Amino acid sequence: MTKLEQIEKSVSELDPKELEAFSTWFEEFQAARWDERIVSDSVTGKLDAFADKALTEFRSGKTRPL
Repeated sequence: MTKLEQIEKSVSELDPKELEAFSTWFEEFQAARWDERIVSDSVTGKLDAFADKALTEFRSGKTRPL
């Protein structure tokens, strides 16, 4: 049995209260990983092209208020 299969089995056996607690934890875990990725991509310059394009479009009037 793979790790993923073990996790799936364990999660499927949780009672509703435990499942809710796990779901909350997992959402927070995913959000933290996402934040780390954004910071890493920002530091390494992977987002620079997107920022440049957005600023160019803003400065040329190609944007609209939200």
